[in-house]
Amino acid sequence: MGLHPGLLSRLRVVTADGELDLTTVPAFARDLEDARHGSGRPFLVVDLCAVTFMDSSVLDPLCEAWEDCHDRLGWVRVVYQRPAAGLVFRAGGLLERFPRYASVQDAWQDVPADRAVADRPA
Repeated sequence: MGLHPGLLSRLRVVTADGELDLTTVPAFARDLEDARHGSGRPFLVVDLCAVTFMDSSVLDPLCEAWEDCHDRLGWVRVVYQRPAAGLVFRAGGLLERFPRYASVQDAWQDVPADRAVADRPA
């Protein structure tokens, strides 16, 4: 996929680290809101690779971001490595909405981690 300058200028990456729980999620939610500021189609990658712990309190702001971006014909994609993050999405019934991406580049190119593994030569 070639890079399209107009689309790339609308790409925003929100990176979180440490713990995401009831005490830290408000700042995370503000970061997500800030990244969606402006008009046009928002393309948002949320990088959770440096998150050491997260609970279900992250789901509301992520879903709010997803709905806002979706309503504006954009998208939200989530990058994470730790199995615990996948468990939070699974428990919330959101694995389809938030499939795992292995990197920001994979998220940009819409190559979910499961598909990237399946497409590798044996």
